[in-house]
Amino acid sequence: MSLGLIGKKVGMTKVYTDKGEAIAVTVVDVSGNALIQVKQAAGKDGYSAVQLGYDDQKESRITKPLLGHFKKHGVSAKRIVKEFRLASDEQLPTADTKIDAGLFSTGQWVDVIGTTKGKGFQGVVKRWNFAGQPQTHGSMMHRRPGSIGCRLTPGLVWKNQKMPGHDGVDRVTTQNLKVIQSRPEEGVLLISGAIPGNKGSIVVVRPAKKKLAPAK
Repeated sequence: MSLGLIGKKVGMTKVYTDKGEAIAVTVVDVSGNALIQVKQAAGKDGYSAVQLGYDDQKESRITKPLLGHFKKHGVSAKRIVKEFRLASDEQLPTADTKIDAGLFSTGQWVDVIGTTKGKGFQGVVKRWNFAGQPQTHGSMMHRRPGSIGCRLTPGLVWKNQKMPGHDGVDRVTTQNLKVIQSRPEEGVLLISGAIPGNKGSIVVVRPAKKKLAPAK
């Protein structure tokens, strides 16, 4: 994994290209990321990583061990803590590295990790996109799942059978989204398309794993 940022989903809007084309974008607020700790493979940690904190929190709402960890590294209490593993110590940020939207350049491909919206208890049609059963000719099983097994063979209900149940609130990674605009002075990223989660939900933006970053 490469160094990324923790952010908050602000909402969606659209921007226009020089040719007048409208592009739907999601605005992600990445201001307020704080560098908490740098771990080195050559040190006692045994691996390369960067620990970031996001969104200030009251000290009374932080556990004492975590509060001590913040004070040890001279950082105010944070609500979200995320660690980014790196391949080697050479990728660790230097003292001059700014942990802001400037980490991502305009046109760069990114992956966004978030938690999907909760939809409560749902049937199989909405939860799993089942086609449903006949709507006419006396059928009374329009949106029901139908048979889930057989008494003879296999004589049981298979594991992971798609059934009604709780839908949403899943950790989802949306890959290969483009940074349409990077605005370090405003602390926001404008990312193409939609990303998982409600407005105000916490997301993680990282360089795309399946597409190369633009050459600097």
